[in-house]
Amino acid sequence: MSKLFYTIGETAEILGENVSLVRYWSGYFEKYLKTSRTAKGDRRFMPEDVETFKQIHFLVKERGLTLDGAARQLDADRGGVDKRVRALETLKSIRGQLMEIRKSL
Repeated sequence: MSKLFYTIGETAEILGENVSLVRYWSGYFEKYLKTSRTAKGDRRFMPEDVETFKQIHFLVKERGLTLDGAARQLDADRGGVDKRVRALETLKSIRGQLMEIRKSL
């Protein structure tokens, strides 16, 4: 990630979710996020926050945990969750590359 801050819309786009869901998660998981606000009150997320959102997204959407369950998992084994999220992103990237190769054949 190359930006210093991401807007809530950019974060939602990265996750493939609605802005309202990201807004809700930012309030629910504020313990894990360092959200800052502009003078207008718009949320800005640091790259570390976007990574945390990816972890939350993985736990809730991929693994099917409740929000409380995701919070407990982040408390218990955050490093393990991060490794799984990174592995999943790598696999998705490889799959995309393979699909592109298949189309070019």
